[in-house]
Amino acid sequence: MITHGEPDDAEVIDRARRDPAAFSVLFDRHAPALHRYVTRRLGDSLADDVVAETFLAAFRRLTRYDTAHRDARPWLYGIAANLIGKHRRAEVRAYLALARTGTDEVAESYADRVEARVSASAAHQELAEALAVLSPEDREVLLMIAWADFSYEEVARALGIPVGTVRSRLHRARRKTRAALGGVDPSAVEEETTRG
Repeated sequence: MITHGEPDDAEVIDRARRDPAAFSVLFDRHAPALHRYVTRRLGDSLADDVVAETFLAAFRRLTRYDTAHRDARPWLYGIAANLIGKHRRAEVRAYLALARTGTDEVAESYADRVEARVSASAAHQELAEALAVLSPEDREVLLMIAWADFSYEEVARALGIPVGTVRSRLHRARRKTRAALGGVDPSAVEEETTRG
């Protein structure tokens, strides 16, 4: 997160265009959260490579970044989404394994706010099965909202799709996951868990 007085992502990128060493600020700022997100999607064995490839691709595209967008997270997650797409079979295998065993080793490794919220609902084997059978496009939108804590607009920017498409994909993904949980809304289960 950016604290008061620190340059925003667009300023860092602008500076990195002249001084490549400045790019390390962007890496330090976003790599940990991106790594957790990719780990949740693909497992630890692929996360390091995908995050490294994401930042390498971002570095190579610095001149094309539109600095009117002050926050680079959607851009970085969009690059990562394309790389994750190359590993879809591994992602689906991980969800099916979670569905069989009910154990999410990745969620147990991280305890920040987003991971805690997700692990409460991801522990449901039925939800893991639903994630495995969602279309890649619907799953991408759902997980950027749930695990990266993105707004609809940020997801749209990350994936290069209209906000209306984000809304329809998210609606479809939520409907399917709710059906897999017997009509229970996963976010309602989480709220009850945190109140108790």
